Amino acid sequence: MRWLDHREPMPESLRGAVIALGNFDGFHIGHQAVAGEAIGWAREEGRPAIVATFDPHPVRFFKPDVPPFRLTTLEQRQELYLAAGATAMLVFHFDAELAGTSAEDFITEILLGRFGAHGVVTGGDFTFGRGAKGDVALLRTLGGEHGLHSRVVEAVSDNGGEPVSSSRIREALRAGDPQEAARLLTRPFAIRGIVEHGDKRGREIGYPTANLSIEHYLRPRFGIYAVTGRILATGEELKGAANIGIRPQFEPPRELLEPYFFDFSGDLYGQEIEVAFHHFLRPEAKFDSLDALVEQMDRDCARARELLG
Repeated sequence: MRWLDHREPMPESLRGAVIALGNFDGFHIGHQAVAGEAIGWAREEGRPAIVATFDPHPVRFFKPDVPPFRLTTLEQRQELYLAAGATAMLVFHFDAELAGTSAEDFITEILLGRFGAHGVVTGGDFTFGRGAKGDVALLRTLGGEHGLHSRVVEAVSDNGGEPVSSSRIREALRAGDPQEAARLLTRPFAIRGIVEHGDKRGREIGYPTANLSIEHYLRPRFGIYAVTGRILATGEELKGAANIGIRPQFEPPRELLEPYFFDFSGDLYGQEIEVAFHHFLRPEAKFDSLDALVEQMDRDCARARELLG
C-alpha cells in the first residue's frame, strides 16, 4: 500500500482518485462509513481509492500543550485503511503552511492541481482551510465548478441513537471501559511500541514484563487490564495482563505499559509488539509489601485468564 505525502506531486497512476477526506485517527464506525463510501465509489468507476489523515493532528498544531489523545499511530492507520480496501494512505503534514492555506486554494491548488482528484468524500462536519472556513457546501459549489465531485456521509449513530465519535471513545478509555471503546472502534484499542529494557523488577518477583513507552497515545485509565499481544515480526498472538500507569510500588514514577504474557518465555527486547486492551481489572495501587503485590498479581492474572478464555 502506498504512503503518500501531501507536499509531493501525486504519482500519475493515482491521479483521478476518489479521496476520503478526514483525520480518521481511531478509524471507528463513522470513519469506516466515510472511507467505505469512497472505496465503493472508486471501485464502481475503476479508480484508485485514497484515505487521508493528518499528522500531527490539527489540534496538536494549534494547542501543542494538550495531553496526548491519539488513538492510533500512522502505521496502525495504514494497516486499517489497507484492510478496508484503500489503494493508498495520504498524509497531510499539518504545519504553518497548510494551516495558512485558504479553503479555496485547498480545493483548487491541492485537491485538483496537486492530486488531480476526481472526487472526495467527507463527513458532514468536515472543515478545512485557513480558519476552518471551508465546509461541505464549499466543496460542493467551488469544487463542482472545477469538476471535483463530492459526497457527504452523515454521522453514524449506534444502537442507542447517539453519534459515534472519537470523543466518545476517548471518554470510554479514560473511564476504564475498553469494551465500550472496542464496540465503537469495531476492535480493541491497542498500543504499539518497541520493547525496552527496564529495571527488571517484574522478573525479580516472577512476572517478567515487556516495557513499552506510551508516547503520543491517549492515556486510558491507569490500572491493570486483561490484554492480548501481537509480535509484529512473527504475527504470534499472546494473552496476558498488563499494568499501564506510573507503577506506584516502585521509584521513580514513570509512565509505562507493562504487559506480562502468560506461558511465554521468549526474548522480546527490541521487538515491536501491539498490546490490545480487553477488560479493566482494577486501578493501580501501592501495597504494603512485595509479597502482597505478588498475591494480588496472582489474582489479576487468574482473572485475566478467565476473561480471555
